Amino acid sequence: MTLLYGHRGARGEAPENTLPSFKKSIDAGVTRVELDLHLSSDNQLMVIHDPTLQRTTGLRGKVAQHTAEKLQRIDASKSFAGWHQPCPIPTLEQLFSAMPEIQHYQLEVKSGSASQSRIVLQAIKHLVDRFALAEKVVITSASRTLLRYAKQSGYPLPTGLVEEYGFLDPIKNASRYGCKYLILNWKLCTSKRIRQAQQRGLHVSVWTVNEPELMRRLVDMKVDSIITDLPHLAMKTLNIPN
Repeated sequence: MTLLYGHRGARGEAPENTLPSFKKSIDAGVTRVELDLHLSSDNQLMVIHDPTLQRTTGLRGKVAQHTAEKLQRIDASKSFAGWHQPCPIPTLEQLFSAMPEIQHYQLEVKSGSASQSRIVLQAIKHLVDRFALAEKVVITSASRTLLRYAKQSGYPLPTGLVEEYGFLDPIKNASRYGCKYLILNWKLCTSKRIRQAQQRGLHVSVWTVNEPELMRRLVDMKVDSIITDLPHLAMKTLNIPN
């Protein structure tokens, strides 16, 4: 049975990675979500995709240059045309607290160095323990450095490899780093690849899927989950249980 995840909440229906966006996903009946994480200057986990503020807030500068307190006062709705309600950048703590209805999280870490990976993973583990969400999260990343660190350090939460281009065998890479999930760009999907990944014990999650015909095709390929900007459309198209 294919599951649905809201991409950055409901990116096509509300400003991405904001509380209203996650609420839109929940309102559609999609209670599994994907989101992105960066560290603030005081090492708080901020829910935002880009390392810089420009695209979603209209401001210059990097996320890492500001404290969590300051970032939470910045409106992140600038890239969503026609939205007139301010949407502050949330912390992961705020999201966990505000949305107990969410059944599962793909937490994509936009990380680089091994030292930063350690800080991010420790911060996630602290919050996950505090909110008792160990069975409801997977830490995903395209960063081999982060995934390698997680495996070598015996990190207790499950991980997933985010693969966009597939220059190297994504199934072998995900297995090499001890991942439980393989997060594939839909263009990399074939029935054979999906079957082989699942035979290796990987949950295959596919992004970003917004066209009804593509949604149906991926369900026919038996992907484990679909990540979409449009939860309401996906539910209408597929009526997939959350």
